[in-house]
Amino acid sequence: MLGVIIVTYFALFGHSSSRQNIFLASSLLIPAFLLGLIGLLDDIKNLSPWPRFIAQSIAGVLTAITLITTNTVGSPTGSTFLDLIITIVWIVGITNSINFFDNLDGGASGTVAIASMALFVLAIQGEQYLIAALAVVLTGATIGFLTWNRPPARIYMGDAGALFLGLLIASLTVRLDTNPINRFATFSIPIFILAVPIMDTSVAVISRLRRGISPFQGGRDHLSHRLMRFGFSKPLAVISLWIMTGYFCALAVAISHAPFQLEGLISLVGTLSWATFFIWFIKKPDF
Repeated sequence: MLGVIIVTYFALFGHSSSRQNIFLASSLLIPAFLLGLIGLLDDIKNLSPWPRFIAQSIAGVLTAITLITTNTVGSPTGSTFLDLIITIVWIVGITNSINFFDNLDGGASGTVAIASMALFVLAIQGEQYLIAALAVVLTGATIGFLTWNRPPARIYMGDAGALFLGLLIASLTVRLDTNPINRFATFSIPIFILAVPIMDTSVAVISRLRRGISPFQGGRDHLSHRLMRFGFSKPLAVISLWIMTGYFCALAVAISHAPFQLEGLISLVGTLSWATFFIWFIKKPDF
């Protein structure tokens, strides 16, 4: 958290950035930092799920309002109300997904690093330099953390790090102005960038609901656990998740470079791939 914040503000003030850039960066970093502090409190005090969920919802609402009022939603639908709802659901959902995904050494940090690299490429080609700069800082922070968090981990991010990363990557992706003309492809890009954490949360939640337990209850029903029950070692399981993330991120970048005639086709390939992986994982034993 401190690495991302200190480096970002050092760069902003060191290059005499405009007040607008400082405000836009702060509108991302401050909510993420405050939510990270809630996560730190949870790590220390072991809060019940509801205070954490309420804090995430408040952060999502405030961030969404900021995006709408500053007209910085990357792919607006044309309806302010719909943009607000989609943004809130996306931010709260992705924040929870990254937190859920932190269930294996190097899983969340490596996945966010790969997703941030893809986000950097997409932002650079779209000349969205503030998003690109923040994506680079986020990539560096997560790779540096991964040095000590890879299996066997010597440090852990906890809810503090996971909630901070989740809100930040969610806010950056929703601000990304994607290139495609095809509407399906436009909305596919941010989803593909975070396809694996979304899949992990979907599989875990559905697994818990069909067993009649709370989705907020922890368990060994995540993608990583299913891979290990299939015979994968911890390092191989986490590398497999990184490869899956790289695959979907590559599709997101390919969509942005594809001619109009292929945008929908690549999006369809990615959607069918996600559905295939999802069905394969959901059929594995829950525990």
